[in-house]
This record gives sequence, C-alpha cells and structure tokens, in this order.
Amino acid sequence: MKDGPDTPAELRARALRLLARREHSRAELGRKLSGHAETPEALELLLIDLEKRKQLSDERYAEERVRSLSRKYGAARIRQDLKAKGVDRETIERISSEGELERARGILARKYREPAATREERARRGRFLMSRGFSSDIIRSLLSSRDTD
Repeated sequence: MKDGPDTPAELRARALRLLARREHSRAELGRKLSGHAETPEALELLLIDLEKRKQLSDERYAEERVRSLSRKYGAARIRQDLKAKGVDRETIERISSEGELERARGILARKYREPAATREERARRGRFLMSRGFSSDIIRSLLSSRDTD
C-alpha cells in the first residue's frame, strides 16, 4: 500500500473509478479525494477539468439522486439530502416538486392496503408521510381524498 499522496495521474484514475460506480456531487468527490491529493490546488484543478470534460456534474448527480429517492421520499426530504451532499442552492431549486401528490399516493398505497377508517389512523398516516418529507398541504389533500374513496 502506498504511503504518500497520489500523483495527478493516480488521482485522476481514482476519481474516474469513483465516478464509474455512480454519480457524485462535486463536494462529495472532493471530500473523498482530499486525503489522496498532493495539494488542495491539485484537487481543485482536477475537479475543474472533470467538470469541463462533462465527467462530473452536480446537475446530473441531483437528477439521479432525485430519481432514486422520489420512490420513497417527498420533496422536502430530497432537498435536504441534496443540500447535505453539497449540491448548490440553484440546482436544488430547479428540482421541482411536480407529481408530489402522486408520489405520496403511491407510497401510501404500498404501505397501507385499506383506506383509513378512523381519525387516529388518518393521523398515523399523516405522520408517516410527514416523516417522509411531504408537505402538510399534500398530506391533507391526500388523506381527505382517500376518505371519499
């Protein structure tokens, strides 16, 4: 095992191996590579070069992350996750919450087979959806429409 920092070629190869496995945000990739770079400047130059070559993209990472999380979580939880991964605010704001009602309906249908019969059951389902990051407006409209089903 090598003791010192990676050469620029080794650092590039390490970055490309990480990117081949899955998309990474710029901040996330920088964090993973920081311990292997000779200097912070060398790491910054590599990240800039990867972005110029379209091998690293926060936008692409955010789209992929939203796609994978949207089956299980609401817009607020997804935004929180992207922020934690270092995606900039402008990219996060472009992520729309369109179809959030349909996502919430699908999640609720997978978890509960029968409509809520009691007020307590509706409250339990509302708390479940809230923990998944759905807004109270979405929850209210979904649970009140399920009462009529």
